[in-house]
Amino acid sequence: MKLLAKNKRATYDYQLDERLVAGIVLTGDEVKSIKAAKLSLKGSFIGLQNNEAWLMGAHVTPYDHSSRQMSAIDPTRHRKLLLHRRQLAQLVAAKQNGMSVVPTIIGLERNLVKIEIGIGRGKKNYDKRASIKARDTDREIARNVVR
Repeated sequence: MKLLAKNKRATYDYQLDERLVAGIVLTGDEVKSIKAAKLSLKGSFIGLQNNEAWLMGAHVTPYDHSSRQMSAIDPTRHRKLLLHRRQLAQLVAAKQNGMSVVPTIIGLERNLVKIEIGIGRGKKNYDKRASIKARDTDREIARNVVR
């Protein structure tokens, strides 16, 4: 999958156990804007309504050369996710068990816009400090190996 946008806070704030790949229902202008990497997953989440999964809070900048009015386009509208029935049941079960469902990556797969969804639990502050410490030690080890 060719990476277009990454939600860096997702791996920092959540301990992600499982990952799913889903499609997104988009307009043509949104696809062009996303392929130009003009989107942000910061603060976005996956909501479940009426047995459907929705990407909420993701910001897609309106396409510059669009024929539609810029005022008519809502950059943070809810976008429906295309999932198989089993994947949707898995998300519903995870939500009922108190787990979080967050978007992690948006990318291109065979020229189609796909989203990777992470399922996991929120980290506590001491877990975050431990992951920062582990990352710093790995960085130090890599520096010493190169020298």
